[in-house]
Amino acid sequence: HHNAMDTDYFLRISLEIHLKMAMIGGIDRVYEMAKVFRNEGMDRDHSPEYTMLELYQAYADYEDMMKIVEDLYLRCALVLHGSNTITYRDEQIDLTPPWPRKRFNDLLIEHAGIDLTKNPPIEELQKRAKHLEEDADQIKTRGRLLDLIFSKTVEDHLKGPVFVIDYPIELSPLAKKIPDQDGFVYRFEAFILGSEMANAFTELNDPIDQRERFMAQMKDRDEGDDEAMPIDEEFLLAMEHGMPPAGGLGMGIDRMVMVLLNQSSIRDVILFPLMK
Repeated sequence: HHNAMDTDYFLRISLEIHLKMAMIGGIDRVYEMAKVFRNEGMDRDHSPEYTMLELYQAYADYEDMMKIVEDLYLRCALVLHGSNTITYRDEQIDLTPPWPRKRFNDLLIEHAGIDLTKNPPIEELQKRAKHLEEDADQIKTRGRLLDLIFSKTVEDHLKGPVFVIDYPIELSPLAKKIPDQDGFVYRFEAFILGSEMANAFTELNDPIDQRERFMAQMKDRDEGDDEAMPIDEEFLLAMEHGMPPAGGLGMGIDRMVMVLLNQSSIRDVILFPLMK
């Protein structure tokens, strides 16, 4: 509750929408580093409140964002350790660019036997998810099912550093479609030892397509996906005024510090973390 305004507000889960609106307003390169809150689980890699770096660059794409991630990690490693190679969780991690790139669908075929180009029915995904997690039958949307299957079957194999690229559209409501790959978008996530370190898109800048994505997200929300995005009319209005082609990137700073300083738990790099 905001006393001066006498209004209830909510903790933010992302910096994305307002930074994009700033870019639409003419700031071609914009970033913010700030606390965000996501009401999810707690373990050695997850804290509900954490520090996020988010940036947007007009006339760039996800290829440019990959170079930024590689450069940030390499420069920090050189300053801290004087080397391209670091030790993290008893593994030697070589941060020398370019990092390998692997397509989301290729990894899903290899480790889960699921080919998204064949448009598997949701019943098949639900059956597979049920084998991986007991309460998966409560998940009703393709996006949440794919996220669960990928995290349970693929992520432990991503020793990295590696970029997983070209995600299914159901997982990426704000990313631009790949013209010659139906159902996939220009998105990557960077992984090191199975943990996500960064997430980036070639940003969707078509307001008509964006409205359709929001409508699909609202349908998922009605079916029980409480992480699906609501329609943001203010953002759509801004996009209608003209959003440039752009690349966008989000990085968890706490996880980056964990990797660079060889800390096994995110609680060890957060001052006064919330404890169970």
